[in-house]
Amino acid sequence: MSAVRIENGFEPGALGRVVELHGCYYAKHWDFGTYFEAIVADGMAGFAQRYDPAKDRIFLAKAGGSIAGSISIDGEGKQDGTAKLRWFILDETAQGAGIGARLMAAAMEFVRHAGYRCVVLDTFEGLDAACRLYEKHGFVLSDRTPGDRAYGPPVNGLRYVWKSGASLP
Repeated sequence: MSAVRIENGFEPGALGRVVELHGCYYAKHWDFGTYFEAIVADGMAGFAQRYDPAKDRIFLAKAGGSIAGSISIDGEGKQDGTAKLRWFILDETAQGAGIGARLMAAAMEFVRHAGYRCVVLDTFEGLDAACRLYEKHGFVLSDRTPGDRAYGPPVNGLRYVWKSGASLP
């Protein structure tokens, strides 16, 4: 993979590319169908429509002019000091090269700069590399939910929480 830059903010085509990355990865590896992709598209569309750079961020990993990954901080709940980490995804060709760690570091730098006291993220069992990265950045597993079938095959949901003052790399 060519040199990768981490860029801040939406650009034309970013919304569609991030949805595509999610749809393709989760269909291939988790047998999630169109419903999952539609949920991602709907959530990202709402985020893009209310995007406020004072409380929201999307970071894009760019390689050779194309988007190879993303991560977002959704500050919709900023009034209570809480944000959500969302849409963290890498193209399979970008995995294992430290790009995810760079995206995560950019997101958490923004979290500190914006003054968030808490960040939550929802994921599921089996995404072990991502969960290790969350924990490395101070997130703590706070909840497990068994056997959600919303997207297709059942997956056990996980909620991670980061609180201000947690140690960061």
